[in-house]
Amino acid sequence: MRDFSARLATAEEIANWDKHVLANPGGGNVLQSASFAEVKSHHGWNPVYLAFTGPDYVTYTLAIEKKVPALGSLWYLIKGPDVAAPEDVPLVVNALARFIKETRRKVFAIKVEPDIVDSEEVQALFTGAGFIKTFNLQPNDSTALLDTTPDEEQLLKNLSSRGRNAVRRAIREGADVRRVEPTEENMRTMYRLMAYIEDRSAARLRSYEYYHRFWSNFVAAGQGRFYFAFEDGEPTVGAFVIAYGSKGTYKDGGSKPKRSQYGDSHLVQWTAITELKKECGIVQYDFCGTPPSSQLKDKSHPHHGLGLFKTSFSKTVTDFVGCYDFIVDPVRYRIWNSIGERVARQIYWRRHQQPFY
Repeated sequence: MRDFSARLATAEEIANWDKHVLANPGGGNVLQSASFAEVKSHHGWNPVYLAFTGPDYVTYTLAIEKKVPALGSLWYLIKGPDVAAPEDVPLVVNALARFIKETRRKVFAIKVEPDIVDSEEVQALFTGAGFIKTFNLQPNDSTALLDTTPDEEQLLKNLSSRGRNAVRRAIREGADVRRVEPTEENMRTMYRLMAYIEDRSAARLRSYEYYHRFWSNFVAAGQGRFYFAFEDGEPTVGAFVIAYGSKGTYKDGGSKPKRSQYGDSHLVQWTAITELKKECGIVQYDFCGTPPSSQLKDKSHPHHGLGLFKTSFSKTVTDFVGCYDFIVDPVRYRIWNSIGERVARQIYWRRHQQPFY
């Protein structure tokens, strides 16, 4: 019978955290990284580094802990656990629940969010294991994924005709797209470009301090880089992208409206993709967020425009299972689910003007 055991990672394992996460069955996730754990430690979350040992493999998972007055702690396995098969998720979570009880930690619930493609079979598996479906938190729980293994010529041909034509026209017309240095000035420019997107959508930006720490951490780790498009010497499109192991991620983006250069946003992405492929060996590029596949054509969806842009590179949308809760303490979870979470999010927003999660 398959089973897993759970423990805290050792000091040596934490010191080499990315190496262990990248060796997980799914190749790791950028939100499981050491750089991201450090960011969250400054914004109300305590990183907990976990190791799960099964009969065939060990998987390393970051949990971020939020302490809730009077209730205890919520453990959020952000984009985790990373397992070899969907059937292993309940085994890993049950092992973690046993560990929590044996070590007398005051955790009332475990929130999981594995990168497992959604299906009725997986939904039945999770609900049958006692998981409770809750609202999704990460923008790339539905996303466009591009296979970057073909050579560059074939990769361009694999784009939709709209995306391919935009890239070619921008190149033909001499669009000015460059990788730029991660200076304070460029980071502030990037943040200003992102604010234009906020003005045109329902998105809410976190603070500049949050993004500055995030960008700086990934740049320092050799994983993050900035790309800008320029018109008349002025940055008009920006992207921050990450290479984490074999996966590239379009993490942040922004652009000025009413630009004159056609295809500049497409060329920014194409430049980032091809350079990450050549220099970092990525085999997949995550455009990090679209409407769910069932709502891709819904013009009322707040991310409809972003979905159209991102699927001009990857023609389909991948829906992951998203967030599920596993109850450790039924009484405290009932309070959390009925009123505690809503109140905690409201209080945190009033105090910090930032999202709770």
